[in-house]
Amino acid sequence: MQLPGATHLVICCRVGAEQALAEMRAMMSKLKLTVNENKTRVCYLPEEKFDFLGYTFGRCYSMGRGRVYLGTVASKKRVQRICRAISDETGRDKVWQDSKTIVGRLNRMMIGWANYFCLGPVSKAYSAVDLYARRRLRRWLCDKHKEPRPAYKRFPEASLHSTCTVAIRNGCPYRDHHLRRLPK
Repeated sequence: MQLPGATHLVICCRVGAEQALAEMRAMMSKLKLTVNENKTRVCYLPEEKFDFLGYTFGRCYSMGRGRVYLGTVASKKRVQRICRAISDETGRDKVWQDSKTIVGRLNRMMIGWANYFCLGPVSKAYSAVDLYARRRLRRWLCDKHKEPRPAYKRFPEASLHSTCTVAIRNGCPYRDHHLRRLPK
């Protein structure tokens, strides 16, 4: 019997990880389920990290307090995935669409992403996604208005940031950040 890919499992224990793994394998065999040996491993925190449900679990650093703790950050794969989705929405094949439509889709996409990934220290991931979205939107506006790239004079960073994209910053959720107006 094989279940869909949504059957992920993490077992946390202070001691006896090998015994817990053996017990889990025995339990799965009684249920006639197969364990994916390629994805099954014992991970020792804080020396190692592991990804689960879009988060990377492991050692985090608090710059403000100057200490180390175990926590979560958005995984690199998930940051890359939202950047790919932003690229798809701001491709040259979409220049015929209205600016409000494109920006509305970007806002919804980024707000949903930010609401999911608001656990743990997220400012680096938010800054990376925000910067990428602003660059892609400027590029899309250049293509739409047939401006040479990069059009920093026509679409400067300050006005683009305040008028065109969701500002993903510290804090969550982002209900108050929405598009007010578009550059002409």
